[in-house]
Amino acid sequence: MLLSSKFLNHSQGRNVTSKRVFQVYGCIVTSRDMVSHKDPSKTFDKADYYAHPEHYNPIFHEKIAPYASVIVNCMYWERRFPRLLSTKQIQELNKKGCPLVGISDITCDIGGSVEFVNQTTSIDSPFFRYEPLTDSYHNDMDGNGIICSAVDILPTEFAKEASQHFGDILSQFVGSLASTADFTKLPAHLTRACIVHGGTLTTLYEYIPRMRKSDTLDISDNHTNGHINNKKKYSVLVSLSGHLFDQFLINEALDIIEAAGGSFHLVKCQVGQSTDAMSYSELEVGADDGKVLNQIIDSLTSIANPTENHGTPSQQLNKISLKVGKLQETGMKKDSESDPKRKKSVLILGAGRVCQPACELLASIGTASSCQWYKSCLQNDSEEQMDVHVIVASLYLKDAEEIIQGIPNTTAVELDVTDHRALHQYISQVEIVISLLPASCHVAIADVCVELKKHLVTASYVDDSMSMMDEKAKNAGITILGEMGLDPGIDHMMAMKMINQAHLKKGKIKSFTSYCGGIPSPAAANNPLAYKFSWNPAGAIRAGRNPATYKSQGETVHVNGDDLYDSAGRFRIPDLPAFALECLPNRNSLTYGDLYGIGHEASTIFRGTLRYEGFSEIMATLVRIGIFNAETHPLLKHEGRPTFRNFLCELLKIDTKDMNEVVVGEKKIAERILELGHCKERGVAVKAAKTIVFLGLNEQTGIPVSCQSAFAVTCHRMEERLTYSNTEQDMVLLHHEVEVDFPDSKQTERHTATLLEFGKAKNGKVISAMALTVGVPVAVGALLLIVNKIKTRGVLRPIVPEVYLPALEIVQDYGIKLMEKTE
Repeated sequence: MLLSSKFLNHSQGRNVTSKRVFQVYGCIVTSRDMVSHKDPSKTFDKADYYAHPEHYNPIFHEKIAPYASVIVNCMYWERRFPRLLSTKQIQELNKKGCPLVGISDITCDIGGSVEFVNQTTSIDSPFFRYEPLTDSYHNDMDGNGIICSAVDILPTEFAKEASQHFGDILSQFVGSLASTADFTKLPAHLTRACIVHGGTLTTLYEYIPRMRKSDTLDISDNHTNGHINNKKKYSVLVSLSGHLFDQFLINEALDIIEAAGGSFHLVKCQVGQSTDAMSYSELEVGADDGKVLNQIIDSLTSIANPTENHGTPSQQLNKISLKVGKLQETGMKKDSESDPKRKKSVLILGAGRVCQPACELLASIGTASSCQWYKSCLQNDSEEQMDVHVIVASLYLKDAEEIIQGIPNTTAVELDVTDHRALHQYISQVEIVISLLPASCHVAIADVCVELKKHLVTASYVDDSMSMMDEKAKNAGITILGEMGLDPGIDHMMAMKMINQAHLKKGKIKSFTSYCGGIPSPAAANNPLAYKFSWNPAGAIRAGRNPATYKSQGETVHVNGDDLYDSAGRFRIPDLPAFALECLPNRNSLTYGDLYGIGHEASTIFRGTLRYEGFSEIMATLVRIGIFNAETHPLLKHEGRPTFRNFLCELLKIDTKDMNEVVVGEKKIAERILELGHCKERGVAVKAAKTIVFLGLNEQTGIPVSCQSAFAVTCHRMEERLTYSNTEQDMVLLHHEVEVDFPDSKQTERHTATLLEFGKAKNGKVISAMALTVGVPVAVGALLLIVNKIKTRGVLRPIVPEVYLPALEIVQDYGIKLMEKTE
């Protein structure tokens, strides 16, 4: 339905007060109004459209949407049909002055027929705001953009009278249904839905008690020595996937096993959350006679994909996919270190952006796609592959479920790592733990890993608190492998490889220079800072203001975070080699070089974080204005909240007595920046002013109560305005330069290593380059521990050949290209 309004001003005489009258026009739009046939000679045919939507072009955005004030979307939609409104279409309409005020998406199809509706809303907070021009989302109602409502539980919000009416009708129906003596005489759909009758489970649901006899946690204790404790001589691991439960196919599989005299134990089970989703069960099937076990497998195989043809949709639903493991004989001890065909489990703690690439890599082990890079890991083509099951744990189950969607061999669980008992329980079930949580959580997790003798991998710096775990880890016989990300991670490994190769050739390191940065791709660098956040803005800004230590021409220089720029806003660190992108200092600069044993050998050691040109000067100016001050600001202490503009005027010392007459735009802001001496170059002041306006720090909207400091206000705005859209790519660039002197030949060589990676589109989503280059190495670290390629125990960094040589090879084979050059 579409609504538009018109205001009429009626007066019936000079002394009569004007009467405000609003007229609302509504219309119902059908599929005929949404699309037209691609062939102009053909007219719209509903049956043809449903059968062949690819023959039709969308026209809703041309014929209807330009005239609508409100759109109420109630239509059923599938991906094969054109969208009602795409993000690009609404952006174009907005530029042309479209009157659309709001959208009520009753369907709540996230990213569906109305593409830019990217979230559901609640009864308590039913709206969010989408700004097409900036492709940004806001929870406040003040400002420009389209008001969107997508309350997913709206159907339950009945009026009291309606609830009473429906209840009266339903109670009669339920009473009649409950008193039915023979439920088999009910309609077929009700018979299938009847779980319990007469106090017992109905036939279709008998699989429930049969499977409940096998407890997942108990069975894990029975797998010592590689066999199940079911008193059967032979056993085999069978993986079933398909519509096992909604089509009751599991019953047929269990009947086959038990009818032949076999037994089963449930190892893992993942039930699809919708009729479209597949379910997955892993059973340990046993029998006393090897022939009987073979017969069971043959029978299961006969019901799995019985024909080559695709069949009808109903036949597709009644198919099972089957995967059979290696036959085992009870009493035969399985060497867990040498037999590669074993089921291993990895627990990933944290379901942030980095998690998905790590999860995908590990879960794909054992599939055809993993063949090449997995062989690089094993370095033996004859060895069989293993299967890895990945458990993703998050404080919020929904986040973990989103990560594993579409990834086989995975399970999502809800876990609060501060709950020691629950953390202990999950870590006890796996061989390897990957922590993608903040570094402050790692020590507590490491303590449990030491207690349970489980390896731990992180992408965080190995700080003093983690280093102190070294002796405990060695005594427990485990490895705690840190710094397995991008920076730290790939940068450590690439640098160490170059330096060690130089030393092997009797070379002496003259200088080591390293640059690394996660930045928008050129097409996405579309704001004054040419920067966007793929992680928390507060963390990024704090890291950028850390003190730096570097070594230049033999002199060690320490620079405080607030002294990184001179009075003109120029970067202070001197004598840097020319490079395409501008540099900012990063922490641990000199200690990074010392780590490789080159701190005293090299005359120059420098590490820098890459940003586009101009970023440093703008950020330096913003620092001087005070918008990154973390102290509680007096204006923000009280409940009466100032607007962003009021707060900006306070920082720029603009007189607010006649606020209504003050235009706080780019020109005014740039003038004040120069007047206050925050920078000396007009061009820099203008760029800083453009940034302030882009962030909306001059807008007449209230500052949220949660913001108590200038730093919090700025981070709040940056999180809204400096985020990647669903279609934008980020970019990671890592570059090392090592100058090597060879005293014997009096020759100097310049060695370079470069990594350039862009975000990748997959299944309609863009996986950021930052997520890939952090998630893949951390998963590779876990893999090397699984296959026992890393034998060193204790707290370890990837700066030894045992780690970096196989890790870099797998990373490259997996698709992250590292380019090396010698001049």
